[in-house]
Amino acid sequence: MKKIAIIYSFNTTKSKNAAKKIVAEIGADKLDVINAEDITGEQFMKYDKYILSLPTWFDGELPNYWDEFLPEMEDLPLKGKTFALFGLGDQKNYPENFGDAIGIMAETIENAGGEIIGSTDIVGYEFENSKALRNGKFIGLLLDQDNQSQLSGKRIKDWVSSIKDKL
Repeated sequence: MKKIAIIYSFNTTKSKNAAKKIVAEIGADKLDVINAEDITGEQFMKYDKYILSLPTWFDGELPNYWDEFLPEMEDLPLKGKTFALFGLGDQKNYPENFGDAIGIMAETIENAGGEIIGSTDIVGYEFENSKALRNGKFIGLLLDQDNQSQLSGKRIKDWVSSIKDKL
């Protein structure tokens, strides 16, 4: 069985902690853990199934490491590949662009032919706008470690349970 790539920045705290919980839920033997800051197109294309960590920086931006990889990613053939997206945001201080990084990456993936799984409900969040919204749901898992850290464990567990069979 081909492994799933889970890609996140090893130099973050909140994203890394969330990724570790996801790895524990899925099983480390089923995943290859990859540092997003070092990813290349060649390495990226070795997989068919991905879990990507997408924290939203500043006013609705991708982190630098994803922003630098995006131009290369836009040219990769992602048809037949499956993506589950999770990210962190701050709905209290950035309510107008909560979790935008997920929406930005989702658009790139879909434009390149990739399939996204793992939508989650927006119930329990308070925000004004998000590029991660699709048909009244988030297109991935959004975590707010600044304001709702006590909910993250259950949200991760429920999300992993919903995507496990598709990975």
